[in-house]
Amino acid sequence: MRYLSVIAILLAFAAISQAQVPSAVPQNRGYLIGPGDEVTGKVLGEPQFDFVATIDEDGKIEVPFFDKPISAKCKSERELRAEITELLGKYLRNPQLSFRVTERKSRPPVTIYGEVRSPQPVVLMRRATLIELLGVSGGVTEEAGGMVQIFRTQPPICVDADDDAVWASQSGDRTDVPYRLYSLSSIRSGKEEANPVIYPGDVIVVQKAAPVYVTGEVVSPQGIYLKEGGLSLTEAIAKIGGVRREAKTRDIKIYRLKAGSKDREIITANYDLIKKGQQKDILLEPYDIIEVDKARENIGETILKIVTGMGRSAISTVATGGASRILY
Repeated sequence: MRYLSVIAILLAFAAISQAQVPSAVPQNRGYLIGPGDEVTGKVLGEPQFDFVATIDEDGKIEVPFFDKPISAKCKSERELRAEITELLGKYLRNPQLSFRVTERKSRPPVTIYGEVRSPQPVVLMRRATLIELLGVSGGVTEEAGGMVQIFRTQPPICVDADDDAVWASQSGDRTDVPYRLYSLSSIRSGKEEANPVIYPGDVIVVQKAAPVYVTGEVVSPQGIYLKEGGLSLTEAIAKIGGVRREAKTRDIKIYRLKAGSKDREIITANYDLIKKGQQKDILLEPYDIIEVDKARENIGETILKIVTGMGRSAISTVATGGASRILY
């Protein structure tokens, strides 16, 4: 019994201690009012106290029966209703106030575009994350690259508790729109740091994969999109069905754009050595042009073609009954 009493006391102490620790997760206060919003208040049985007001750029509203403007910015409907009801108590006994936000104009929509199945603007009525909004847009397309770029076009309002909500420009220039990049692989794996909170006015761009082009003596010359994780020369050739028998595989050329220029440098690869593991495979870069040239014939192959061609010509002549010359 004594042990049970001790356990009971410890549990009670733990419960008291836990109750004194404030919750680390802020409670959802619902929609928080901001500049540009319109609010409407009606007092039951007292129409002279009814009002319609727009929150000004300082976050305040002017109500006819009050001497000073009321601060409304970042307050919920419930909080502002309680404050106005208390002020009405100076004029009325037990006032019954009906109060609500009738127009929400303080927050522009989030814009989602790029390689998503349903590009669209989305009006946020609650807290939302990047994964949610990608889901709303139908997910990414097959042509999506590996990165998602988020532009924060304006500082979010009512986010005092979230220091990370206000982004700085990458260049340090205040006129530049700040942005951040997130990889699709991190987003798909559910990493917390790759799923930021999205705020009104944010622009989400799912970037398109950059292409490379494979031409020449290959089965199916075409462009291939570079997806996340990269693409090597051997992988690119395999994707288009491989090389033809006449391909010059010992001297494949890759034409690559020089940094900051439209000119290209030439990179030579020996495909045979790469397949044997004697040469390192080449990782392709956006807009590379891979040219697989036709192999030159050696002298033996040339003579064989000539002889074969002459034989076919003689057979054709006999078959058609034409004259032929015979040498003894």
